[in-house]
Formats: sequence, structure tokens, C-alpha cells
Amino acid sequence: MKRIALICALLAASPVAAEEAVSYDTDQPFEDVVFGLENAIVGEGLVIDHISHVGEMLERTRADVGSDVELFKVADSYSFCSAALSRKVMEANPMNVMYCPYDIFVMVRADTPEVTTIGYRPFPEGEMKEVEALLDRIVRTAIGME
Repeated sequence: MKRIALICALLAASPVAAEEAVSYDTDQPFEDVVFGLENAIVGEGLVIDHISHVGEMLERTRADVGSDVELFKVADSYSFCSAALSRKVMEANPMNVMYCPYDIFVMVRADTPEVTTIGYRPFPEGEMKEVEALLDRIVRTAIGME
């Protein structure tokens, strides 16, 4: 019985639950949303470090992994960081390094090709909410909500 209680306690303490993304849907074409995102990131004085073409990779490897499911028409993830904001949140807690760089995704799902979705992963309560506010401002600016 003690063993079951210990296992339950460990599972309760483990980060096993997936977080829901913060996302916005728009009828704007993918290319327009990406253009808006790139401008919004640069408009914040930030530099895009990397663009990951997740959709292309999944499509290219679909047959190799034995799948016939088309997930996305297109899906990219933009990585960037803010030196000032990152320093601030990492001075508050050096473990916040795990959240850097910050990512915003843009996708068009295969089953809803008329909808472009843009969003980001939410952050925990505390100092990281300031980063989340930055990401939300960037996303909303990208699709004309700000």
C-alpha cells in the first residue's frame, strides 16, 4: 500500500500534463500572418534567431514514419529572445533559462486550410508572465489586434 501511495505522490509531482497553447485564429493568409509576425518581432527591437519549418519536416518524413496523415498545410516556429527581459527574469530565477529562447508558432492545419493559427506556449506564474505579455503583444500585433 505504501508503494502505491509513493507512486501516486511521484506522479502528482511530475510535470506530465500538457499545457494548452495560447492561440489566435484568423482568416488572414499564412504569408500575411508571417509577415506581420516578423515585423512585430523586429518592431519590439528583437532579432529572429531561427525559423523552424515544422510542417515541412513532418510532411517530408511522413512516409518514412509510416503515416498517411497530413497534419499541416504549413507550420513554422519563430525563435527569438530579449536580452533585457531575459536578464530580468533570470536574475529573479536563474532556472528561467529553460524558457529561452521564446517561440511563436504559425500554422495552417490540413483540416482547416482557411484558418491560420498563431500562438505561443504559456509561462508559469511569476516573473515569466512579463515574457508572456510580450509574446501576446507580438502575436496580437502580427494579426492586427493591437
